[in-house]
Amino acid sequence: MHHQRVFQVKSPAPGLIELLIERGDVVFTPGDCVALFNPAGVSRPYSISSGQDEPYLRFLIRDMQGEVTEWIANLSEGDIVKFSRPFGWFRPGLNGDAQVRSVFVATGTGISPFISYLRTQPEARPEMCLYGVRTAADAVDVAFLESRCPTTLCVTRESVNGYVRGRVTDRLDRLPIADDVHYYLCGLDAMIDDVSTWLESKGVHFSRIHREVFFNA
Repeated sequence: MHHQRVFQVKSPAPGLIELLIERGDVVFTPGDCVALFNPAGVSRPYSISSGQDEPYLRFLIRDMQGEVTEWIANLSEGDIVKFSRPFGWFRPGLNGDAQVRSVFVATGTGISPFISYLRTQPEARPEMCLYGVRTAADAVDVAFLESRCPTTLCVTRESVNGYVRGRVTDRLDRLPIADDVHYYLCGLDAMIDDVSTWLESKGVHFSRIHREVFFNA
């Protein structure tokens, strides 16, 4: 178990929290989560969005007005946060220890492990990223993503110039299909199920479809 100070808490968009905690000696791999504990001992897992060389652990959190997120939203600089050791098996851009051709599909805060991977692997160039959000204000690090790979931002609740109106599942025909490409899906369970079914219908073997569900992405 770790105890570290809060470096910063901010709200990049309504209902979205960005939390930075001093890292200390925490070691993690992109795709890992940690469980954050409120003072009552209630915990929730959150995916790390920072790179391995950053001095802080960064988290993008949807404020669901629950026991843990309400506490997180009211944290201040210097507060002490208790959290677990990093854990997880979702490894964007990797198959075992080897980098592979990859496609990323995310909704909401499900973009976090992909940002962590790209911050850690500056030479990585995914084939494509589909990123779905409710409003354009919910999207984070879009310019960074666009600098690293072809990125399509899909906005479901408004029309914004330069962005696609609709869901990521409306744009699946843009995904490259090849025998050596691995597909990494992170976000809402319904999206992951739909994209997985579509990929399998195109002949993609299930071993090349990697899934991480964020029920409140």
